Amino acid sequence: MKIVAIFLFVGMTCFQNSAFSQHQLSAKEAVFIALENNYQIQIAEKQEEINAKNNKWSEAGLFPTVTLSVAQNNAIQDNTNNPFTFTPGIILSQSITPALNLNWNLFSGFAVKISKQRLEQLEAQSGSNSIAVIEATTQDVLKAYYTADLQLVRKNLFASILQISSDRMKYYELKEKYSTSTSLELLQFKNQYLTDSTNFLLQQISYDNAIRNLAILMNDTTLIKEGYELTDKIDLQINEMNFDEAKNEMLQNNQNLKNQFINLELQKTNTAFRKSFLYPVISFQAGMSPSWSKIREMKNTSFQAETNTISYYGNLNLQYTLFNNWKNKRAIEVSKIQEEIGELNIESMQKTLESTLENLINLYQLRAQLVDISQENIVYAQKAFELAEKRFKNGAINSIDLMTIQNNYENTLIRHYENLFNKMETYLEIYKMTGKIGLEYQK
Repeated sequence: MKIVAIFLFVGMTCFQNSAFSQHQLSAKEAVFIALENNYQIQIAEKQEEINAKNNKWSEAGLFPTVTLSVAQNNAIQDNTNNPFTFTPGIILSQSITPALNLNWNLFSGFAVKISKQRLEQLEAQSGSNSIAVIEATTQDVLKAYYTADLQLVRKNLFASILQISSDRMKYYELKEKYSTSTSLELLQFKNQYLTDSTNFLLQQISYDNAIRNLAILMNDTTLIKEGYELTDKIDLQINEMNFDEAKNEMLQNNQNLKNQFINLELQKTNTAFRKSFLYPVISFQAGMSPSWSKIREMKNTSFQAETNTISYYGNLNLQYTLFNNWKNKRAIEVSKIQEEIGELNIESMQKTLESTLENLINLYQLRAQLVDISQENIVYAQKAFELAEKRFKNGAINSIDLMTIQNNYENTLIRHYENLFNKMETYLEIYKMTGKIGLEYQK
């Protein structure tokens, strides 16, 4: 690949010199930085933390509730016009009555156990949602990383092409100066130089945008300010894929499918919870309430009395709903229908995922073949370009023919790297569908 080295030498040398003092950044490091800084992941982790804190027997209602209350009561009773009272006059009654109450739900149709099971499922669901966010973020970052690498390769390619055009134009300017070349050839090379300059500047914009998109996903402004050297290249080796193995991995590890199963389990738990309303509710209440009271006649301070009492109680209550217009029965039936809907959703998703996975693997194999073809095509385009240069120097072809063959070689190189990116993009889709991307990047 002698000519490839010539084409990329100038651009890669410039990049390496500018990146010598830069930090190196691998694809995996970019993912970890994004996972650390991504706000949606932080929100998902906080939600998971909330559900973990709620997943307690006390939240489900296993333990009794104990309350303390204090009442301070004041009353004035005017008995001056009441001949049938034993306490004539204006009576002031004051009391302080604290109360300690215990309320314990002893049995409610296994609702406590079902509620605890639901809290466990909600915690699992929040963890599953976190993994789904991690997978989506990881895929986006890897795509952005290799897009930036693709744009960098194209930038270096256009830089080297521009350098060749510049050198060739300067050479023919000297030849024309000494009347050894025609003005047509010089004009042709100048035109090519301006075209290559335009292509290089446009590619610089594409590369800057790719880096900016990667920085946004990483939520790291230093990527733009200081710059990074991307160490992982787009032409990395990828193992061949087997549909049956990928299908089994997808059915076991696909996060969207796992979420559907969790939703189905939650719906089954909801059905069991609805059934708990068919059972009686047995509760126990206990408590104590001391009371300190003071009574006195407001116009006669010699008439006053104080009392001190303590009340205790312990009660068992049984409550059973005999009839409520069949609301509980309808709620159970509706919940069972929703279970059936959940099962249908899972079956539909499995079929869709299997079909999508098969199409992606076929597409991956096709794009892998395109990479092999474009790789071989580079060899022939390179030989054609080398031969064209020799014939141009010997005067066998003109500058227009040389530019045509050179542009064909440039386009072949560009298509090859685009094929590499398309192959990588399809691989990442399969990588995510089979759940491997989440398993690899979970902390």
